[in-house]
Amino acid sequence: MLREILAITGKPGLFKIVSHSGKTLIVEDLVSGKRFPVSARERVVSLGDIAMYTESEDKPLGEILDTIYTKEDGKKLDVKEIISSDGLKTKFEEYIPDFDKDRVHDSDVKKLFTWYNLLVDKGYTKFTEEEQKEESSKEEEALEEPKSDKEKEPK
Repeated sequence: MLREILAITGKPGLFKIVSHSGKTLIVEDLVSGKRFPVSARERVVSLGDIAMYTESEDKPLGEILDTIYTKEDGKKLDVKEIISSDGLKTKFEEYIPDFDKDRVHDSDVKKLFTWYNLLVDKGYTKFTEEEQKEESSKEEEALEEPKSDKEKEPK
């Protein structure tokens, strides 16, 4: 899911890939629904390729978003309230206790929380690819025809 969602440097918000041809992507703004072309010269990054620094190893964005979603019971975060009360890093530490406090900045956490809210608003509930692969394999199993009793018995 996160592979098709993009962040584009210099443009606020998130965008979904609609189509591509040659060196151009056609993207759709998740908020407004407007579509426009993005050239290969612009800096575009898929959310599936983003990770955040921790003390042990980098943690993929999808896992972090899943953790937030689970701990918040799928509810949005009040970013303004977090900034004025606890502070962004203090709140982020509730989700990822071992994040690298020197390399993860307040602006990174604010952007993460903003993206989380936007994705939840748009109905996204699962953010890791592993869960999506498991779901698709379960769907494939359900579509397979069950073997008849004669086929199950050895001859």
